[in-house]
Amino acid sequence: MASLSADLFYDILKRLDAAALARAGCACADFRAISNEEDLWENACTSLWPSTRQDDIRSLIVSVGGFRKFYADCFTLILNKDVPVVQTNETNPFAEEWAESDYYYDDMDELENSLPSDFVSLIDVWYKDRALYSKVIWEFPNSDGASGWFYNCPFRIDLFHHSAENNENNNGEVFLSTISELPSVPSMEQERKDGKLWRELNDGIKLSWIIVNRKMKRAVNLTSWHPLGGQRHWPTDTDFVLRFGSVLPAKEVLPCQVAECILLMKFRMTSMGSEEAGEPSTLALTELSMQIEDMGGVHLNGRCSLLLLKEALSCHRSRNYDEVLESCNLYMKAQSELKEEKIRSECRFDTLCIVSGITIFAAICTMCYRKFENF
Repeated sequence: MASLSADLFYDILKRLDAAALARAGCACADFRAISNEEDLWENACTSLWPSTRQDDIRSLIVSVGGFRKFYADCFTLILNKDVPVVQTNETNPFAEEWAESDYYYDDMDELENSLPSDFVSLIDVWYKDRALYSKVIWEFPNSDGASGWFYNCPFRIDLFHHSAENNENNNGEVFLSTISELPSVPSMEQERKDGKLWRELNDGIKLSWIIVNRKMKRAVNLTSWHPLGGQRHWPTDTDFVLRFGSVLPAKEVLPCQVAECILLMKFRMTSMGSEEAGEPSTLALTELSMQIEDMGGVHLNGRCSLLLLKEALSCHRSRNYDEVLESCNLYMKAQSELKEEKIRSECRFDTLCIVSGITIFAAICTMCYRKFENF
């Protein structure tokens, strides 16, 4: 090793992906010194996230700490196991309806530290390790100041309804076909039976949605890399919806203490194709959106969403995907229990109303009968 030059070490390390580069830095002092080179981490980041290849994004990443720090922040995923337990009793606070005023701080100083213009979104979509779509959004769209509708209306980012300059595939659809190893679909009836295309989408599609806060100089990846679930043939037979996301901490923002960042991706079958004629089946990416909901399924507004995204920038993260997936499943289980408890509470209330109505009706009948007897 001592006889090898630093240039040769550099040439070896630049061929590694970021995970291997980090491990190589632990092998020996020479590798460690060279593995700290920003050029190596820039190469690793641009290979993993095509959206980072733009010159303005490169300047942004350098300003928030460099490519090595950016990789460490964004390759790891949000891990939140602090999901409150839903109590199945009549005093359960999660079964109550929360007022809008309970959702966010009424603190303008806190809000001024989380302006929509501070956030930059880097979005990348892959299918079987092939880059399918990349986009950069400078600040959240349609945010027009603290007194505008953005802060009070439901927060949502829809990439295919937002136009930005200097981005490829901005106004057109993104297509995925059997040429890209997508299985052919002879008919939707056959797809409903075997679900082959649906399984391939779930296994092959990968999403990264990174937000960078220029003021705080921090970044976080809001996605789960792979789909957490989805819906086949909704709302039409030719639509496939994939759901990604993460569980955001909200202990000081929401009564339920946690919220879910929901990232939806929708594909639509535009051509069945034919194996005999050599025509590929084709899917079009028609929707890619972000929204944030509380545990009760309420779509949060812009004011509250900004505070949650600010908290997410400094939350706990993990490289262990199974651990992250477990935390997401824990949240979905608690959410399901909350819905069941609300249904039970509504049933108890309905039963009480029915019993009360019957009791009142019986009392009125008794009074009328006694008056009739007195006559």
